[in-house]
Amino acid sequence: MEKRILGLDPGLATLGFGVISCQTDSAGAHSVSAIDFGVIQTPAKQEIGQRLCTIYEDLHTLIDQIQPDLVAAEKLFFHQMGNTILVAQARGVMVLVLAQHKLPLVEFSPPQIKQALTGYGNADKYEVQQAVARELNLEHIPKPDDAADGLAVALTAWFQR
Repeated sequence: MEKRILGLDPGLATLGFGVISCQTDSAGAHSVSAIDFGVIQTPAKQEIGQRLCTIYEDLHTLIDQIQPDLVAAEKLFFHQMGNTILVAQARGVMVLVLAQHKLPLVEFSPPQIKQALTGYGNADKYEVQQAVARELNLEHIPKPDDAADGLAVALTAWFQR
């Protein structure tokens, strides 16, 4: 039985995504593999409404193409208020698109993701990226970083099943 999980790392300039396939055979053995990963980007000089429209349209297209069973996203991390408001707006569009597709959403904080992948809630970004590559049997760390983060979120959802 296959379960597809879409992991999202919300952002306005760059929204990272990663899609994994989780297989369970008749004996109950599990395997996981990467299907796709990448980013949705919006130009900084573009008007905010147009940037949100791009995220809206590209997320719809992505979901139509991959048909996920579950979506996992990183919770917002409040570090710069100006940037947080913009990311929250993009996140709102993301939640709307998921609701329109009737997809369940689970969210994880950055420490939860780090703990799930490395066993340490304060792991650095490179340690998480190495864990993503190792868990998915990838020869290289996925690039860009936001795409690796999307895969990390998807893996966290799989590990927390």
